[in-house]
Amino acid sequence: MNSTFHESSENYLETILILSTQGVKVRSVDVAQKLDFTRPSVSIAMKKLRENALILVDTDGYITLTEKGKLIADSVYERHILLSDWLVSLGVDPKTAVFDACRIEHVISEQSFLAIKQHLQHLQQQ
Repeated sequence: MNSTFHESSENYLETILILSTQGVKVRSVDVAQKLDFTRPSVSIAMKKLRENALILVDTDGYITLTEKGKLIADSVYERHILLSDWLVSLGVDPKTAVFDACRIEHVISEQSFLAIKQHLQHLQQQ
């Protein structure tokens, strides 16, 4: 996967995860509404995610994450929450923090993310 598709696919997987944890039976139209994307662009993305074995789509059009897709979605969502909360704790307004976290979560290295996570856990233990 190229990096643009990688970031895009992570956003789609994260959105599917969030919607499904809210009790929604997820369909492409739900993803399109949540991300404010056109239905055709979401359909193309869902096809790519299926081809990469990241999602399953049943005969009624309901989307579920595969084990591989869920691992990616969980990882992205964890980065998103931790980075958003951290930025807010530093004084960044919540809207900006969420926006920035959405961008950072796709480019931060695993090493840097783990260092931030460990640092924050250490601070919480004090």
